[in-house]
Amino acid sequence: MELNHTICTALQKEGYRVYSGYTCGDGQALAASHTFDMAILDVNLPDGDGFGFCKWIKARSNISVLFLSARDLEEDVLTGYEIGAADYVTKPFSMKILLKKISVILSRERKKSNVYDDGFLKIDFELGLVQIEEKNCSITPTEYRILKKLIEHKGQLLTYSVLLDSLWEEGIELLDKHALAVNINRLRKKIETGEHSYISNVYGMGYIWK
Repeated sequence: MELNHTICTALQKEGYRVYSGYTCGDGQALAASHTFDMAILDVNLPDGDGFGFCKWIKARSNISVLFLSARDLEEDVLTGYEIGAADYVTKPFSMKILLKKISVILSRERKKSNVYDDGFLKIDFELGLVQIEEKNCSITPTEYRILKKLIEHKGQLLTYSVLLDSLWEEGIELLDKHALAVNINRLRKKIETGEHSYISNVYGMGYIWK
């Protein structure tokens, strides 16, 4: 518990938002109520092991996992990497090095998140480039902002009001859901085919990126 508190304090001083737990059960409860960029796990937990929890959370989210454990056997470290950990740090460790590792992992993941690519549709959000089967696709600034907003909330229902408000805050002045629907329909004609469907209209409520 003392180490947990020390790490949380160090991360908070660096400006990170931190949620802490001491068991697999705590972690599952936190994962159900919050969205994370990274999970820092010990292997030895009171009600299970970090390897099992890593598999559980990886099956539900694409967040990065860093193991921090006294278990320094080669087989344990290899297991951590094999099940998808971004890094495996053994105790004792340097807090400065741990913070640097966390910063590097999160920076790497942010760069990945700037590109959406499913083999058919590719969007480079850093360059503002949209391609269909490697050919440039011309979309308007409004269509681009709608596309970006939907992908940022993939799998989540964005109601008409939430989507309109968020676009308004970014300088896109769509007055009502009819104007929103017109732009989304134009966007769908540009990026969707019979085999590739992305945007679903939840009647009377809003839109979702499937």
